[in-house]
Amino acid sequence: MKTFPSGHATHPQWRMAAALVLAQLRAQMALPGYASAPTLGLLYITDHYADEAQPLLDYLSSELPEVTDWSGTVGVGVSANNAEYFDEPALSVMLLDVPADQYRVFSGVAPLPTHPPHVAGGFAAHTALVHADGQTPELAELIHEMAARTDTGYLFGGLTASRSANVQFAVGGNGNIAGHGAATGVFDGGLSGVAFGAGVALVSRVTQGCQPVGALRSVTAAQENVVLELDGEPALDVLLDTLDVTLEGDPQPALRKVRATLAGLVNAGEQPQGQRRTGHFGTDTRVRHIVGLDGSRRGVALADRVEVGMHLAFCQRNVAAARADLMRICAEIREELEPEELEPLHVVSDADQDTLPAALAERSGKDRQGELPKAGQRICGAIYVSCSGRGGPHFGGPSAELQIVRHALGDVPLVGFFAGGEIAHHHLYGYTGVLTVFVDS
Repeated sequence: MKTFPSGHATHPQWRMAAALVLAQLRAQMALPGYASAPTLGLLYITDHYADEAQPLLDYLSSELPEVTDWSGTVGVGVSANNAEYFDEPALSVMLLDVPADQYRVFSGVAPLPTHPPHVAGGFAAHTALVHADGQTPELAELIHEMAARTDTGYLFGGLTASRSANVQFAVGGNGNIAGHGAATGVFDGGLSGVAFGAGVALVSRVTQGCQPVGALRSVTAAQENVVLELDGEPALDVLLDTLDVTLEGDPQPALRKVRATLAGLVNAGEQPQGQRRTGHFGTDTRVRHIVGLDGSRRGVALADRVEVGMHLAFCQRNVAAARADLMRICAEIREELEPEELEPLHVVSDADQDTLPAALAERSGKDRQGELPKAGQRICGAIYVSCSGRGGPHFGGPSAELQIVRHALGDVPLVGFFAGGEIAHHHLYGYTGVLTVFVDS
């Protein structure tokens, strides 16, 4: 694969922004080393353009006839190499130089097959970029089911984030995907995205951006979304002890600390990973808000259902933790791409990296996302999906989050959006960043 052309722009009028992006794409497509005739486009727009999504897609499609397939969605912000456009009219586009037999665009009306065909010439989904509407019923179950439609079970992507229409883009082949009927490529609701075959080499990592402030404990009593006991002790008492506060007297200082605290949950039956190894959460952990305190039962209410047997660690978000964890995943990606040994390696997910010794993780067949090329080969492009609650201000300044990525990965094409929730592996996250890079195969 050659380097992926990319472009980004902001303008009050979508047509002017699109024209600026087209100029960037065409200039790059004429350069040596860049793909000159890519067929797959990723389009991310801020919600300022959401109501004009159809004419915007039509315009880009007509100006780039060689691009036969499109995927993307809307966010409250979009990202590009070294820049973010947050709460302003903008779009970000990348054209992927992926062989036509190694990807498929899908949507709710043209889904991936439940059991991918493993026959000569048949496409089998290995991994998938997924965009989803957060209002979709039983979304977590749908994401699990979508992961089962891939060979590796590894998904990456995020939820639409919009103050107007929650649009998604899905165009395949000659303007429509089989099954779309009269649809014109702009949808709302459900899931859409791009499935990639085993021939597409990529590396994906998740950054939680939260620092644990207490020990990892087991949930020993719970009711619906209320944690009643942790390791046999009242959950509220554990929380107050962890934060070194009390509700006696003036409770306001304690409540301020509680409001700045979240909870990291690990499903029952799963072995907690990253916290014990690196001090950071692994991909098995879902960070959720504390939504209330139950004084009568000494419980802590979370923004998720809690079950006995889960593991829980209280945590806090701060600039230092977010920057450190983002730099960590970028460093891990660089290490994957530049191993000391020159033999081909397999790309594995965070979960495998956390639970396997390094030598075994490199060779594990579990959750592998593609064959990693030999050392020294380059990144062709990257996709970064970050939480709408993150962004530059959370990292210390405008575009600071993307500047960290560029500093770590180098000047590589990048596209993405700020989401209402992030998808990695088969989990739905919050307050995370999901960074995926495509490497030359």
